[in-house]
Amino acid sequence: MDERETWTTEEFGSSHAGAIGVLLADGTVPAAAFFDTNSGAGGQSVSHWSIYDGRFAHVPRAAALRAVCSCGWNGPEHELSWDVIGDWRLIEAASGTADMCTQDWDAHTVEVEQSAIPLPESVTALLTQLEEEIEKLAKTSPLSAVRAARWLEVSAVQVGYWAAHDARRDTTAEQAASALGLNEDAARKLMARFGRWSPYQ
Repeated sequence: MDERETWTTEEFGSSHAGAIGVLLADGTVPAAAFFDTNSGAGGQSVSHWSIYDGRFAHVPRAAALRAVCSCGWNGPEHELSWDVIGDWRLIEAASGTADMCTQDWDAHTVEVEQSAIPLPESVTALLTQLEEEIEKLAKTSPLSAVRAARWLEVSAVQVGYWAAHDARRDTTAEQAASALGLNEDAARKLMARFGRWSPYQ
């Protein structure tokens, strides 16, 4: 299993999973590093940015960090100065650089949200108000808040059914994915869930 920290948003999920990527001096992306276990029963594959510090013979040293996204987007490169880093552990010396990568990915998800099909202000206002009211309700009557949340689930299924069927008829998979800010596979599964058809049709 390849270990690397990733981040997602509630709305876009794995369609836009972000991580900190590594670039070597020649501009290439290093392969995940494999570490044997002491027991000899297999090992662990790791691609977390902090291991690329040259401390291990089989792990190259990073020249730059950048944000990457599962959609294929790459953020700007942030070069690492090894003259400054010296003998520091990379995870400590480059924490500020890693934070910049996180901010780059945050900006990317904002762009994704802005490029998705817009919702009318009246709808977003109602949804925001409803969310706030349920949060208030949870403070005085948690069970009532749970019932309200369940009611939202039921309503979503009801209102989403015909919308999904109409969207399936009128748009291509690529258009639907772009409008929803998802990859085609995630958009197809979402539409199938609301439309109650098999996602493999």
